[in-house]
Amino acid sequence: MIATLILSYPKMVNRIVVVVGIVVVAMLLYFMGVSGAWVGDVFPALQAEASPQMARIITAIIIALLIAVNWKLLGMLPRTYQIGAVWAELFALLLLFFYSFDLSFTFIAKKIGFLITQGVVTTLYISVVSIAIATVIALVGAIAKLSKNGVIYGLASFYTSLFRGLPLLMQIYIIYLGLPQVGYVIGAIPAGILALSLCYGAYMTEIFRAGIESIPKGQTEGATALGLRPNHTMFLVILPQAMRVIIPPTGNQFIAMLKDSSLVSVVGVWEIMYLARTLGQKEFRHIEMLITASMIYWLLSIGLEIIQARIEQHFGRSLKR
Repeated sequence: MIATLILSYPKMVNRIVVVVGIVVVAMLLYFMGVSGAWVGDVFPALQAEASPQMARIITAIIIALLIAVNWKLLGMLPRTYQIGAVWAELFALLLLFFYSFDLSFTFIAKKIGFLITQGVVTTLYISVVSIAIATVIALVGAIAKLSKNGVIYGLASFYTSLFRGLPLLMQIYIIYLGLPQVGYVIGAIPAGILALSLCYGAYMTEIFRAGIESIPKGQTEGATALGLRPNHTMFLVILPQAMRVIIPPTGNQFIAMLKDSSLVSVVGVWEIMYLARTLGQKEFRHIEMLITASMIYWLLSIGLEIIQARIEQHFGRSLKR
């Protein structure tokens, strides 16, 4: 019966869905505690008559209606313009949210230069070196986990289990404070790089293994029939095809590593987060520096997303016709 109603009166059903959606959004906004303080400024006549609870209800309804109108207007645009408009609107809301904190932009402008020249450079150095080492570890670990040799598989599986099972912060402390106990003194930056490399190498090992196993065995058999050696088969036949599966989750790991590089600040590395906390403490401007650091991390992540998209496009050329 419902299916018949939808087919018979599609416009009426769409209108009902829109009304129900507006009501649901308004209820969610109300129960989330939306403030009705600005209703008196926009509608002065309601200020004296409406109770605080009624002002919240009116605010929730108005916002829900604005969302519905905005959704309708966005639906009239081509897809490319829709994406740009959504980004612009959400970014504007984010800036409005930050503006409500009463930030000192003069303080931000005075400190951001040092935050970039010292913090960003250090963060990028740690991240790039860690990414390179983790990739090598992941490739070796994936091949080891695919090995039929029990000793090699045991070593690889123990490594991935250990470093995926321990929190990254604990790994940083163990490496930085534990290695000197056995006679090897390590600096803060090398300790951070080693911890990030080992931790993310373990996660990426499973990604590489899954990507390699996703290639049909017929590819290996065909390469063997052509006389290719196992190592040539892996690097010339299997891996190029597996990269289509490996790149997307690996790109996510790289972005996560970039953000987790902030954890090395606990051992005194002057990366973005360490400098943001230090500079903010001097003049009690914590929120300014934390928001600035957040925006820097976001911009760096966008850069990695663009690189990831280009690499995916490169390895996905064979799927295009």
